[in-house]
Amino acid sequence: MKLTIKDIKGNNQGELEVQFPVIEDASGTQAVHDVVVAYQAAQRMGTACTKTMGEVAGTGKKPWRQKGTGRARAGSFASPLWRGGGVVFGPKPRDFSKKVSRNTRQLALRKALSERLRAGDVVVLDAIKLASPKTKEFVAVLATLGLDGGTTLLVLDEAEKNVQLASRNAPNVFIASSENVNTYEILRSDKLVFTRGAFEKVQARLNKE
Repeated sequence: MKLTIKDIKGNNQGELEVQFPVIEDASGTQAVHDVVVAYQAAQRMGTACTKTMGEVAGTGKKPWRQKGTGRARAGSFASPLWRGGGVVFGPKPRDFSKKVSRNTRQLALRKALSERLRAGDVVVLDAIKLASPKTKEFVAVLATLGLDGGTTLLVLDEAEKNVQLASRNAPNVFIASSENVNTYEILRSDKLVFTRGAFEKVQARLNKE
């Protein structure tokens, strides 16, 4: 499979051969599911916390005597049945992260990128550099490339300060690095834009044993 390389004005700058084995069948689907679930689980803070009867502030005194009042028996002001009392089986701080093997992550990323390549959702740029950190200039580049509709993930091989600053106010544009781009990011955007260097680095990641 070959990809056309473009410049920021939309002109063709040659072709780039896809060096990693593109997945054509259904293999890797479960790996993608596992990796995305693990990624989303890792985003959870896990800080929800409620107090049990023993943790609620207050006296340990019995509210009223056991017999003779005509009311139901009560042994604690912290009873879960009472307003302000403890919570039964409430949430406590926990870690929601899931372990996924390196091979599974590798397979999932290759599967996700293969699907986007087959769907024609990947654009490769020779380079992307802006003269100034102006959102207007960045949006004009996207419009020239036909990427002004939907969401776009821009994958860079090195930090471009003007691009990062200009993209902050552009709606539905996300920035990722070639070293850290993951399966979830590959799947969530409508279009993927790689610089040539970034695509080559991602290929190198996928070709590691």
